[in-house]
Amino acid sequence: MAHKKSGGSSRNGRDTAGRRLGIKKSGGQSVLPGNIIIRQRGTKFHPGDNVGMGRDHTLFSFTEGKVAFTSKSGGRTFVSVEPDG
Repeated sequence: MAHKKSGGSSRNGRDTAGRRLGIKKSGGQSVLPGNIIIRQRGTKFHPGDNVGMGRDHTLFSFTEGKVAFTSKSGGRTFVSVEPDG
C-alpha cells in the first residue's frame, strides 16, 4: 500500500481589506458641518480655515460651505471651507 504523509498547510492566502482612504469631497463641492473631506494616513493635506483634523488625521468640515484646496510654500496643501455668501 503506497501511502504518502500529508503536506503541511500553506502559510499564504490571506489579505486585509482596503482602508477606503482618499479625498471624499473635491474642490468646489458643498459640505455640511461634520462632513468628512479627506481620510488619510499622516498629514498629506493640512487643515485650513473652517476645517478640523481628527485623531486619525481625517479632515472634516466645521461649517457649511464649499471645499477649497490651496498650495502654500514648503509644498504643503491646505484644505479649507469657504462659507456660502
